[in-house]
Amino acid sequence: MKHHTSIAFCLGLGLAIILLMGCNKGMNDYFYKGDNLPIAFKGYNGSSEALTITIDTSKLPFPITSSSPFQFSSAYTFSGDRSSVKLSVTEEATGKVVIEKELKKEDGPAELNFLYMDGRVSAWPEKPATEADKIKIIYMFMPQLTNYTEPVDIVFGKYFVTPQVFEEVTRIKSLKPYEFSETAVFPTFSTARQEYNGVMTSVSFVVRIFKAGSNTPYIDGTEYTWHPINSTAPKPAASIPSSKLYIFMEQPLGNIMRFYTRLEQ
Repeated sequence: MKHHTSIAFCLGLGLAIILLMGCNKGMNDYFYKGDNLPIAFKGYNGSSEALTITIDTSKLPFPITSSSPFQFSSAYTFSGDRSSVKLSVTEEATGKVVIEKELKKEDGPAELNFLYMDGRVSAWPEKPATEADKIKIIYMFMPQLTNYTEPVDIVFGKYFVTPQVFEEVTRIKSLKPYEFSETAVFPTFSTARQEYNGVMTSVSFVVRIFKAGSNTPYIDGTEYTWHPINSTAPKPAASIPSSKLYIFMEQPLGNIMRFYTRLEQ
């Protein structure tokens, strides 16, 4: 009896292996055939609404939750002679269209990287890897209070307190409001007390916002003033290697212009 059971088990196991090999072959064909279009999604939903993604007529089973980052993948399989498909992103509660895009089979794997915030859609940048002895920063500036519309320079520097000297390290040039900047890259540096022109002084890492192509604060001519230390864009520690993305907005204290961080990653 045991002998017959062993034979039956072996036959069953062999059949299972053959079927499994057949299934694996089918799965491989599925994943590598040209009719299967991979789609990758990445970014940040900064709105108060969940977002629904629809490919053709099928909604993805999970929405993008509000006020959260997202990164996931899906796929669409073309049938018959179809060579393109419509992808849409909508607000789940209101049905408002956020993104509508045609994906073509001939273009191959698709990526949809975006930020949705305050009713605006922006391309979501790829944050670079952290590197030894380097600081890397991407900014988006939202001047929602002054409604400043011209490009600005984001200027990184050291402020030596006793002689009241600002020493520029580097700058991001001609950044338009509500758009992401290029990545600024510069060496880490110490903010410990140090000597400057024979005088011991405290040092602060500050990030100033100037009118493009100048050393004039962008608020020049308004009711607001610029504080040499406190009027600074958000920033990481100066002495530690990092790679950061910031979205920041205006938040004055009295008539002194200050800023708050809407998003940090």
